[in-house]
Amino acid sequence: MINLINLVFYVSGGQCGLGMSDRNGGFTMNTIITIGRQFGSGGHEIGEKLASHYGIQCFDKELLSRAAKESGFCEEMLRNHDERPTNSFLYNLVMDTYTFGYNSSSFVDMPISHKVFMAQFDTIKKIAEEEPCVIVGRCADYALQEYKNCLHLFIHANEDAKIERIMKKYEIDADKAREMMVKKDKQRQSYYNYYSTKKWGRADSYDLSINSSILGVDGTVKLIIQYIEDFEAKNQKAN
Repeated sequence: MINLINLVFYVSGGQCGLGMSDRNGGFTMNTIITIGRQFGSGGHEIGEKLASHYGIQCFDKELLSRAAKESGFCEEMLRNHDERPTNSFLYNLVMDTYTFGYNSSSFVDMPISHKVFMAQFDTIKKIAEEEPCVIVGRCADYALQEYKNCLHLFIHANEDAKIERIMKKYEIDADKAREMMVKKDKQRQSYYNYYSTKKWGRADSYDLSINSSILGVDGTVKLIIQYIEDFEAKNQKAN
């Protein structure tokens, strides 16, 4: 299912068109892209290249710096709890807080993992209100599920391709790469499944799920760009 992407129209010379930047053939990017990813799939690199193409920001680890600054938490603390699994009791506590609201007293009594999640959750929403961007991981698709100008992606890849990428990046052997891959994906899956109402990695949890092994990173980026532009063109025609 594809969420609606907001279109910005302008009037020039009596003609109506899409407001987009010159670097993208006259188009202005007005979509927030969230990217869930398997470890080693190239999701971060794909996010960076999409952001570069559209001239927008990509938030990955940068989100932690922003959340630390706005929440007053130490950035190291946020990094230590970043996309880490939690338990069902904490999940229920978080969901109750968002359902019924929270005051300063209840916030003080929250477990640190809860506070970190809320700091990231609030920062994601603030960023989305400011400008189009790419946000990698951290349940961003769930945080922005009510936003109509979002496109939610998931990047996965064949195991051999992921292991090879991890080996090159971290300069480790295949066994250690496989161990790291399994551990990281379990953490991400647990974190996502507890904090959201969807299932991590399942195609129906996202607008588009892509195996980056098929076309490679650059080919995957091109596919996503085409996907976005075709969808925007379809909406322009409909209007």
